[in-house]
Amino acid sequence: MKRTENRPIPSGRISPSEALLFGVTLSVSGISYLFLTTNVLTTMLGLITLFSYLFLYTPLKRVTWLSTVVGGIPGALPPVMGWTAVKDQISPEAFALFAILFFWQMPHFFSLAWMYRADYEKAGFPMLPVLDPKGTKTSVQIVGHTVCLLIASLALTLVAELGMVYFIGSSIIGCGFLVYALRLASARNNTSARSVFFASLAYLPLLLAVLVLDRLVSF
Repeated sequence: MKRTENRPIPSGRISPSEALLFGVTLSVSGISYLFLTTNVLTTMLGLITLFSYLFLYTPLKRVTWLSTVVGGIPGALPPVMGWTAVKDQISPEAFALFAILFFWQMPHFFSLAWMYRADYEKAGFPMLPVLDPKGTKTSVQIVGHTVCLLIASLALTLVAELGMVYFIGSSIIGCGFLVYALRLASARNNTSARSVFFASLAYLPLLLAVLVLDRLVSF
């Protein structure tokens, strides 16, 4: 793929065997670190994240566009691991954090895949925008998951007992993101897809900033 041709392995700067050794070393050391410094629950979630990404999401990328949904699971587990590292339990707050990151990933990746759909097609990856030339199904996925993201972010207000600063802030940020998603559904071009992608990059930092601000004000 043109988008990834300058990365270390495709460009030949490192060999696949070197990358494998490096990856195994990081995986073993990372899981060991979790076991020694956190708890069993967090370690198990780390293992689920690792193995679902490597042995489910990665091979499915060449088989079905649903790999994106599968990949959303390991992609959304890290904040849950942060929660369990402190609390040693999976509570409603952890589920809300999982939902936020899971739903966020869909418009983020589908908009990226839209921009590079020709590249994905050339490389043999059946991403949804490749299978959906008119963009109808992709638009539905982007808008639908953005709506779910807005709902999940607002649900955090209840389960985490947050205040009006977070509720109002997350509503504005979420509705703003949804506007970009709706524009993509209407225009269905690379320009609108790029806008959704960059909006997704801004969304998480803004949401976390509002969350922190809400906590500071509440104290």
